[in-house]
Amino acid sequence: MKHESSKQVVQKLLAPLDVQINGNRPWDVQIDNPDFFNRVLGGGSLALGESYMDGWWRCEALDQFFDRILSEGIDKRVKKDKHIIAAILRAKIINAQSKSKAYIIGKRHYDIGNRLFSIMLDKRMNYSCGYWEKATTLDQAQKAKLDLICQKLMLKPGMTVLDIGCGWGGFARWAAKKYRVKVLGITVSQEQVKFAGKACKGLDVKIELRDYRDIRDTFDRIVSIGMFEHVGSKNYKKFMKMVCRCLKSDGLFLLHTIAGNTSVHASDPWISKYIFPNSMLPSARQISSAAERLLMLEHWHSFGQYYDQTLMAWHHNFTKNWAKVKDLYDKRFYRMWTYYLLSCAASFRSRRNQLWHIVCSKRGIRGGYHYKSQDLYEQALV
Repeated sequence: MKHESSKQVVQKLLAPLDVQINGNRPWDVQIDNPDFFNRVLGGGSLALGESYMDGWWRCEALDQFFDRILSEGIDKRVKKDKHIIAAILRAKIINAQSKSKAYIIGKRHYDIGNRLFSIMLDKRMNYSCGYWEKATTLDQAQKAKLDLICQKLMLKPGMTVLDIGCGWGGFARWAAKKYRVKVLGITVSQEQVKFAGKACKGLDVKIELRDYRDIRDTFDRIVSIGMFEHVGSKNYKKFMKMVCRCLKSDGLFLLHTIAGNTSVHASDPWISKYIFPNSMLPSARQISSAAERLLMLEHWHSFGQYYDQTLMAWHHNFTKNWAKVKDLYDKRFYRMWTYYLLSCAASFRSRRNQLWHIVCSKRGIRGGYHYKSQDLYEQALV
């Protein structure tokens, strides 16, 4: 009978979402272990993810399930679990993204295998949101994103560009070859340094294993694509001070970042433990506050709806090509990665998470900021 009362509580939570336990629709949950209900009610978000990884429950369309959960705010109606409370307290006391801890995310996430990312990402290995306005394929969407960033930065031949969190070199290679700029790409991932170095061979590109706080040179342009999520609320101001220090007086800075609707100081416990350790999503207030008195905001563009499409494309590639890498990982990893991709897709579909392009200048642009928009979907040249 102990399972019955817990089951009833879960049923009551799911009823307004039109989600049934052991129902026959894609978004319904199938329970394979009766202890699931007690485990999730006692452990919250972390237990929900771990029980999925352990095979205690299934869902044919995990993204649709989470879309319903997040759209209706059911997670906000449930009392914060002990893992969230503990994470918030730790974040207020400890700087989890300090310089000494900067390389943890590289080892725990980005260094888990270039083969894994190569079967999932586009041909240029971009691990950030694509721009799907007119795109029909992942490659087209990522190419359009790269050109959009280059156009917003108003790149000209010979310019120097700092790429903070350069990943596998997708932007650096594109900007150097197509726009003929000189790029310094920095990352905290050893595997990315190796891959990007080879990918950018022969171009005016340097890829280095460095923390952003170590940069002292000045640049015409600075870009950060999908890295600010690892900076942490205690370091947002330090990051903006570094950008201000390293950006030339007439320079431009573009921040491409996932963001949340409210200011937080900790991440979801499951995401933090299994996917992005020490990560957190900044809010509009946190970003603007960090930039205040340092940089002038010129342009703010929101297109988080495209991250839903990007993540679903990654999931399609991951499942389609799993056989190529399954000898390197176990079934629990497969379920973990599936949970990660589909739950995150739902977070953007429900508009719980956002994706922003923010362009800043150092002194303000007389007459206003106007970038020349060209066809983002022409035949790729690089």
